[in-house]
Amino acid sequence: MDKTGIEKMLRPKSVAVIGASATPGKIGYTVIKNLLKDGYKGKIYPINQKESEILGLKCYPEIGQVPGEIDSAVMCVPAKVMAEVVEECGRKGVKGALVITSGFSEIGRKDLEDEVVRIARHYGMRILGPNIVGTLSNSEKFNGSFAPCLPLPGKNSLVTQSGALLIAMDMATYSRRIGYEKMISIGNMADVDFADLIEWFQDDEETSCVSLYIEGLRDGRRFIDVAKKSNKPIIALKSGVSAHGAAAAASHTGSLAGGAKVYSAAFKQAGVIQATDLDNLFYRGLTLSMQPPMKGDNFLIITNGGGNGVLATDAAERFGIPLKFAPDDVQAEMKKHMPEYGSAKNPVDMTGMAGNDWYYETVKFAIMNKWTDSVVVLYCETAITDPAEIAASIKRAVDDSGVKDKPITVSFVGGEKSDKAIGWMVENGIPAFFAPDTAVNAMAALREYAKLQENKKSDGAKTDEKAKKLALEVIAAARADGRTSLTEIEAKKVFELYGMPTTKIGLAKTEEEAVKLSKEIGYPIVMKIVSPDILHKSDAGGVKVNIKTEAEAREAYNTILKNAKAYKADANIHGIAVQEMAPWGTEVILGSVSDPSFGPTVMFGLGGIFVEVLKDVTFRVTPVSKAEAEEMVSEIRGAPILSGVRGEAPRDRKAIIETIIKYSSMIYDLMDEIAESDANPVLVYAQGEGLRVADARIILKKK
Repeated sequence: MDKTGIEKMLRPKSVAVIGASATPGKIGYTVIKNLLKDGYKGKIYPINQKESEILGLKCYPEIGQVPGEIDSAVMCVPAKVMAEVVEECGRKGVKGALVITSGFSEIGRKDLEDEVVRIARHYGMRILGPNIVGTLSNSEKFNGSFAPCLPLPGKNSLVTQSGALLIAMDMATYSRRIGYEKMISIGNMADVDFADLIEWFQDDEETSCVSLYIEGLRDGRRFIDVAKKSNKPIIALKSGVSAHGAAAAASHTGSLAGGAKVYSAAFKQAGVIQATDLDNLFYRGLTLSMQPPMKGDNFLIITNGGGNGVLATDAAERFGIPLKFAPDDVQAEMKKHMPEYGSAKNPVDMTGMAGNDWYYETVKFAIMNKWTDSVVVLYCETAITDPAEIAASIKRAVDDSGVKDKPITVSFVGGEKSDKAIGWMVENGIPAFFAPDTAVNAMAALREYAKLQENKKSDGAKTDEKAKKLALEVIAAARADGRTSLTEIEAKKVFELYGMPTTKIGLAKTEEEAVKLSKEIGYPIVMKIVSPDILHKSDAGGVKVNIKTEAEAREAYNTILKNAKAYKADANIHGIAVQEMAPWGTEVILGSVSDPSFGPTVMFGLGGIFVEVLKDVTFRVTPVSKAEAEEMVSEIRGAPILSGVRGEAPRDRKAIIETIIKYSSMIYDLMDEIAESDANPVLVYAQGEGLRVADARIILKKK
């Protein structure tokens, strides 16, 4: 999409404030005041039909009477006249509009919002908002908002759906000494959304990291596609992650899918680092904007206090970058800069005797050493050292090392002098924090970023045109029958079309057919009710297993029918499925559900009847690449079970990964047809022996 409109609204050479006011306290007054106060150098045109001037600036009754070109307009007029004003801006040639006004879709007036966007697009104009605070840019000295001031300068830029949060974070930049280049309120996202701004930031030389506060995404798939292409780190804080839609879900997957899990999966696939809270967004964003990624797993903690080192060690394991002991040659060098009772293992504890020279020599060596991928430096304020001098020693060590591709984070714990030293280090490009675990968490973000960059290179599943054509024929037949779900037999046929191994199965409509199928398939067998009105067969007493004889087959057939009719008297019963009873294997589940923001997703976890209890599942947005499938298998808590426990052989991990990819391909190809599906259980055998889909369910979208 054309970036011109966004460029004009974020880097305007001239701006009109429509709805400008001469009354202090009104938004139209505050915007003019902020533009002047914070040093905006472009032309400012207040638009007001009654005033001749505001704050020394000449007013114009309408934008069409302004001489010369206008890049951007800040809208402070009521919602009911916004469409008319946007029309006037379009005729004037304005390319970007910041719509501060509220009263649109957030109160149910999406019609007004849609009309404004329609008019803007007719003129090639972009709309930011409505319902925003405005935008702030340090490099442009542009405060086109009713926020109190420009933020403390930095290399990080923020995009937020919450205007109130922008104002709060704006002020917090000064108390925390963590700066931002731009702060952008995005509001209702009627036109410009997160993906548009991520694209624009790729060419913004003043921004080295993009921070996002997200309440919801309009087009999750485009967000993933754009974020994957980003040449700058992106960190996101997602709010409102309670489970959605679980009460109405018809499949296991639907009841397990929650906003938090799906968004976390989508962020991983997009290469976006996730923040856990507002503090985390500040500190991780600062670090990502200042330091290169941590490209390996080896990092050293250097400290002058054992307690600090232990806290940092605990944090390293908690945040996914556990410590390793340093090699002997590294330890030997470290011992040169500590007393005999110090420790060089990692953490490197130089003890409370450590002064400026020891910090300088140790940090410099650590950064230059080939084994080390990053360094976390900790300092506890002591009576024999000056925090400012320690900070200067650390900075000098980094500069003198000449190394540019290894990150460093720092923590100073102490009083006012330490606080000032932290601020000085941040001003000089080294992320510094008040607590050791924060410094380690920040380093973990740099490691996470490096890993995500690698995963972004993987391609997802490809469309299988032949399988798709045949699967659509199966689905069309079910729809022609007036059904919104496939029978298990039909579902398994679709699974098989995409190369997933399933258990042998047939449909019996009479007791004699059941006996005949049982003999053909071979005992032992399983019998199940087949009815579009009974999705959870076990709940209805509609499943009998380990049937070994003809007599048992006859009894099971009649019992299942009786139970099904008792469970739902008016159920449409197609018959009884007769299925081979596959050998025992470790049970896992595959599932899919359509997410409101991201569309079709794939789930994986431990299966069987315990899946709802343990909820040990993970999600990805389709299509799923091989690397992503491998991650899914590894990140569930039950992963050790698949690796083999208590003498059992490891399960066939390769078969699981291949099946996740094939299942993802199926869900992606049929996204317009499938609402939800799952395969539960999938029986996984020993390594090299594959797996079998024992039960399958596909629920269709209503059309």
